[in-house]
Amino acid sequence: MSLHNLKPAEGSVKSSAKIIGRGQGSGKGGTATRGHKGAKSRSGYSKKVGFEGGQMPLQRRVPKFGFTNINRKEYAGVNLDVIQAYHDAGRLSDEITIEDLVAERLVGRKDLVKILGRGEISASINISANKFTASAKSAIEKVGGKTQTV
Repeated sequence: MSLHNLKPAEGSVKSSAKIIGRGQGSGKGGTATRGHKGAKSRSGYSKKVGFEGGQMPLQRRVPKFGFTNINRKEYAGVNLDVIQAYHDAGRLSDEITIEDLVAERLVGRKDLVKILGRGEISASINISANKFTASAKSAIEKVGGKTQTV
């Protein structure tokens, strides 16, 4: 073994990507592969999100309209026909609370619940929820059930 045939251990040296900006003799000096002039050749350059090379960006070309209420409350809706089907299958009792609907995965744990009036209901049940539509409330009370707003 001599100095001229020494080699590092297998896998100990990683060959990195091309080494740039180390003088003209390396072949990658001078502009260091950045080209001549312009923002991209400067240090500290970062492209702004949505920048389209000076063309008017999409988010500024598209017209804006309407109003978004920041205080809007989103309700998870449960229809009467779904409640009736679950009641017939024995999955819901005559006393239905929000926790029962969460347990049956009809609504999420943090959702506000609104009972909607689609479908028919024949069972006399007591339901407590955050809101009821007028049609749902009248349909439940017509068959002898009760509604309670929580």
